[in-house]
Amino acid sequence: MLRYHLGWEDADGLPSSASGKLLRPSLCLLACEAAGGEPRRALPAAAAVELVHNFSLVHDDIQDRDRERHHRPTVWALWGEAQGINAGDALLSLARLALLRLHDEDVEAATVLEAGRVLDERTLEMVEGQVMDLAFEQAGQITVDDCLAMMEKKTGALFDCAVYLGVLAATGDRQAAEKAGAFGRQLGLAFQIRDDLLGIWGLQTRTGKPAGADIARRKKSLPVVFGLAAGGEISDSIKSVYQQERISEDDVAQVVRGLDKAGAQAFCKRLSEEHKARALTALASAGLGDGVTELRSVAAFLVYRDY
Repeated sequence: MLRYHLGWEDADGLPSSASGKLLRPSLCLLACEAAGGEPRRALPAAAAVELVHNFSLVHDDIQDRDRERHHRPTVWALWGEAQGINAGDALLSLARLALLRLHDEDVEAATVLEAGRVLDERTLEMVEGQVMDLAFEQAGQITVDDCLAMMEKKTGALFDCAVYLGVLAATGDRQAAEKAGAFGRQLGLAFQIRDDLLGIWGLQTRTGKPAGADIARRKKSLPVVFGLAAGGEISDSIKSVYQQERISEDDVAQVVRGLDKAGAQAFCKRLSEEHKARALTALASAGLGDGVTELRSVAAFLVYRDY
């Protein structure tokens, strides 16, 4: 199940190459290099962050009832919910075991212990974000600030963790790692805002999900929350669709028209840009040296990626 979910094998156990984008481990390795370390030194931390991310995906698919991810059946869709929960739990345990191998790269024991603390704290924060996200589905009223607070935990925390651990592995300096982690957190927010845009206006050939998939699931993503806050006819139209027992393609189109009228897409693009700018400001103050060029390039890619 784990090899299948990670994209290394297909459902029959045959070799496959369907792995994810590996954004978080890439950030970890680039942060290590930017701080003057050899990227290999941070490999255990990079693996740990990616395994935590995949633990969350396996469980999220069960909670959201998603039967497909990247054009493939999800773990629970193939093996059932109970085994899916086991698979997610195993990925989380493997993450902590992977992190301990920092010691094999001559990272001091006290630094490994600090890395473990940060990984667990950020993982807990990520889970808190998922709790908020699920609670929002039943909540009567959610503000844009509520939504951003949830996104900072659910996505920003693990981006923060990836960069923090990369710098920590390179330097052992907690203060430097914390400053760099702030870059990751803001970048995670910018990335998630963009992802929410793609969940409504993205092309299925690029996202792997039908256009408007988040609306069909009654997900209160940031554009929808912004539309609901618009009030009047726009808000009433969205509420009427979300209160229905079944949401048709016409219903999805109705919500999208309302969001377009409210200017939700433009708002989210501006907000993503703002958090990207904050990320780059945090990066500039982290004192990492010339290696930040690659991190800047990653930030641009995540915010400007095509629909």
